[in-house]
This record gives sequence, C-alpha cells and structure tokens, in this order.
Amino acid sequence: MQKPESSIHPSKVQVHDLTFDLLIHEREIHQRVAELGQLLNEAYVGERPLFVVVLNGSFLFAADLVRHLEMNPEVQFVALASYGNLLESSGEVKIQYGHHLDVKDRHVILVEDIVDSGKTMDMYREQLRLENPASLRLVSLLFKPDSYLGQEPPDWIGFEIPPAFVVGYGMDYAQHGRELRSIYHLVEASES
Repeated sequence: MQKPESSIHPSKVQVHDLTFDLLIHEREIHQRVAELGQLLNEAYVGERPLFVVVLNGSFLFAADLVRHLEMNPEVQFVALASYGNLLESSGEVKIQYGHHLDVKDRHVILVEDIVDSGKTMDMYREQLRLENPASLRLVSLLFKPDSYLGQEPPDWIGFEIPPAFVVGYGMDYAQHGRELRSIYHLVEASES
C-alpha cells in the first residue's frame, strides 16, 4: 500500500531537537534538476566534462542531475568540511577526501548542494585553478544570496533561498535528515 502524500512530504519535520518547515517540495526539486541538466547539455555539447561532486550533501542532487545528461561525463567526488555538526560554517575548510583529482585541461563542473557564504567554494576553486583546468564552473542546487560573501556566485542555481538552515534531499543536521524527499528550513524558536 502506498503511503499518503502527507506522510511522505509532511509540512513539518523534527530532526534531533529542531523543527523544520517544508520549503521546497520534491516535485519542484525534480523539475528544476531536469532543467539544470538541460542547461548543462546545451553548455557542453560535444564535450566530456568532469563533474566533481561535493560530498556529503550533494549526493542525491548529483545522482539525479547526471541522469538528465545527454553526454558521457566523468564523475569524481570530494569531501570538504566546514560545518561539522554545527548550524553555521566554522570558517575553516578541510579537504577530507578527493585531494588528488586530475583536472588539468578538463572542463570541470563542481556540483554543490548549497552555497551559503561562498567561502568554501572560493577556497576550493582557487586550489583547483592551480591545476590548470580548461574551465571551472559551479552548479548549486541552493543559493543563499542574503548570506553570500564570496567572489564568484554559482554559474547555475536551482533555487535561491533565504538564509535559514535547511535539511532534506541529501542535506543534514548532525548526520540526520538526509533521507527526506523534500527540503525543509529551520523554524526559529519564536515561530514555533
């Protein structure tokens, strides 16, 4: 028996001790990811770009995105840490996995779940440019323009969102909430 829609996509969810409200429904996510795939198809006709997926939060977005590609991409993974179990970035970026990607003379597309302050991506792009890629661009499912302090915003954006903490569709709070099919934003204590 299929679960009712309201149980698959509740309007509120509890993750640890925090309450989150529905922000972006699964249907909207899948529609926009298909559109992003088409934009990438148009931008890289005849190319075999290297997609560098930033773990852990981007894994569902990347999996859905590459299924919409009409090319033969190479996919590699990198883990960059700046949040840990916090609600805000620590400001310190660590490469935990993917130190030795061969990007020389490749068209590289970074796949990110969310660009918040932009500092993590600025730092990582600087490192990758030292390896002389043919091009280096960024696709991000979510972008927080009100929080952005970086130098280069994403080249392709799924959704612009307010500066609230989000979970779902691969994104977590202290390693919980990744399995949620939709995206939820944190309800402030004064709202609940």
